[in-house]
Amino acid sequence: MNADEMNWLLQTIEEPETAKRFVQAQYELGRIPYHLIVDLARQQGWTDYLPVRVWTAPPISVEYATA
Repeated sequence: MNADEMNWLLQTIEEPETAKRFVQAQYELGRIPYHLIVDLARQQGWTDYLPVRVWTAPPISVEYATA
């Protein structure tokens, strides 16, 4: 399934929570890649969507001290 097909399907779903669950289920079934979930979530404005927060988290700097 590609982004155009997903966008078309999402237009038929009225409730945002239902759309989020649909996208997550399609990913879990292996029908869409992870990057498509992130792209769709950004397009839909799902800022509270966990996969988007995880994917877009800033890198963490780790410093090592030597003795």
